[in-house]
Amino acid sequence: MARLINAGFGNMVNTSKIVAVVSPESAPVKRLVQSAKDEGRVVDATQGRRTKAVIFVDGGQIILSALQPETIANRFNPGRETEIKGDGNE
Repeated sequence: MARLINAGFGNMVNTSKIVAVVSPESAPVKRLVQSAKDEGRVVDATQGRRTKAVIFVDGGQIILSALQPETIANRFNPGRETEIKGDGNE
């Protein structure tokens, strides 16, 4: 059975298809999103708000969300707090 999580504003994502949830701030992620937009592989679930998370799913699609990556991860793993390390060298 497919499990869906809310990616913001009532938009749902199948958890079994999620590959990664990342911040949109880095240049490589921005290039990947722009390339996917040019190819028509982006689903914009921000409802006009600022993109705070980029969700990569099987099949090459990219979903843009207005939620923080940590919020999405916490919804993906209910009852667990997402471990966040501060040194950036994970």
